[in-house]
Amino acid sequence: MPNLFDPIQLGAIHAPNRLFMAPLTRGRATRAHVPTPIMADYYAQRASAGLIISEATGISQQGLGWAYAPGLWNDEQTDAWKPVVEAVHAAGGRIVAQLWHMGRLVHPDFLGGEAPVSASANTAPGSVRTYPAEESGEIKRPYAQARPLRTDEIPGLLDDYARAARNAIRAGFDGVQVHAANGYLIDSFLRDNSNFRDDAYGGSIPNRVRLLKEVTQRVVDTIGGDRTGVRLSPNGEVQGINDSNPAPLFEAAAATLDEIGIAFLEMREPRPGGTRGLPDHPPVHPGMRKVFKGPLILNADYHLDDAQAALDAGEADAIAYGRTFLANPDLPLRLRERLPLNPQREDLFYIGGAEGYTDYPAWEAKAA
Repeated sequence: MPNLFDPIQLGAIHAPNRLFMAPLTRGRATRAHVPTPIMADYYAQRASAGLIISEATGISQQGLGWAYAPGLWNDEQTDAWKPVVEAVHAAGGRIVAQLWHMGRLVHPDFLGGEAPVSASANTAPGSVRTYPAEESGEIKRPYAQARPLRTDEIPGLLDDYARAARNAIRAGFDGVQVHAANGYLIDSFLRDNSNFRDDAYGGSIPNRVRLLKEVTQRVVDTIGGDRTGVRLSPNGEVQGINDSNPAPLFEAAAATLDEIGIAFLEMREPRPGGTRGLPDHPPVHPGMRKVFKGPLILNADYHLDDAQAALDAGEADAIAYGRTFLANPDLPLRLRERLPLNPQREDLFYIGGAEGYTDYPAWEAKAA
């Protein structure tokens, strides 16, 4: 069985180890969603990851409702990503861009007052930081009701994904990951507590998987399956989105992605003992593993020994670490040598600036 520190091939991407950096929204771009120079420092510090999956990056203004998150839909954003990717490559790393449409989690403040889109008319729980809210002193505003995405809008949505994928390659990324998890647009089509459609995109499992299939196929047609990955979140409620019977749904999704021929599938699946959400069904990934033959990456609050155990059991081919990588830029070294980890400073996750972003020390600096 492979070791976490063994290399792995992901389509056209050669990863030198199986400790990946999961996508982590950090809010260090500009108000216009343009990457900033400090992002190059942040990602280059973490280049020892087998693969960096970038923070979620908007494919369009309609799809981006997170303050100071980056985009990839225009030339200014694309050009600003270039030095970020170059810094990662110069440090010996690999990085793919995660392509994001937030669906109903885009507040109308980001859309000139227009309603966000989702699989059906529904509202996400909670509230979100917006620029008008900040200016008024509110900071956050409750989510608004989304409208159903019309079928005649889907060709334009596919064009947005294709444009963002092309821009990612133009910026120098090694590939992309389609974000189809965590309650965002594609996930809202997949799951039955948010998809009430009676057209070709609702009802049966094949219909609910249809948008994922069409988006992924369009990205593959644009940049190649050997540079395309997908993220799913198969088990448990996320941002108000859930499914009453996730096993057959996500097994069908995995089989569809296998048929398309993507480079890798990465999954956020809560498990007992984790810190972010609790499973409400038995694990779904074993069934997905049977039908998806490519590299499978799990992300669920793993440490070292349980991550290696997942590889030993054949459950996964690699493990993605999120907040642990956020706080430990040299995480592969620390895990290999069983060195102490830096504590995470959650109050600094999204505030902007270097504090809590690029100032986590590497082991050598800390030891010195």
